[in-house]
Amino acid sequence: MNPPRIWVDADACPKVIKEILFRAADRAAVQVALVANQPLQVPRSPYIRTVQVTAGFDVADNYIVQQAQPGDLVITADIPLAAEVVAKGGLALNPRGELYTEDNIRQRLNLRDFMDTLRGSGIDTGGPAALSQAERMAFANQLDRFLARMSVRSANG
Repeated sequence: MNPPRIWVDADACPKVIKEILFRAADRAAVQVALVANQPLQVPRSPYIRTVQVTAGFDVADNYIVQQAQPGDLVITADIPLAAEVVAKGGLALNPRGELYTEDNIRQRLNLRDFMDTLRGSGIDTGGPAALSQAERMAFANQLDRFLARMSVRSANG
């Protein structure tokens, strides 16, 4: 069985979150794959790679779902993608530090669908707020928890 990997839905991932992931990849010797439909600049590292997929609706998401294995972590703000990853036995973490689980993903999907309905009927729901320092810290803390569990798992064989 392969060690857990981190997959990043990179097209919309904030730069500051990518930088946290780059540092973590080298520090924890964990494979991080950034999937996007455009070329990405990443630091040279044996642990960081990019995957460029063709442009198109959900192409990057579909690639991540196909490649992710149970126990892998997917970084995404895309709730349908997170739901598919969780259903496969993976973990999903959004850039604001919220870990999606079997317990909360259904509620998040319902809220997303509700907001889509509002927008579709012409109501301006506004966009997401800028990423706060507290959210960056929450993301880093959740990432550290994943890496700690991963290192315990590999130490136990």
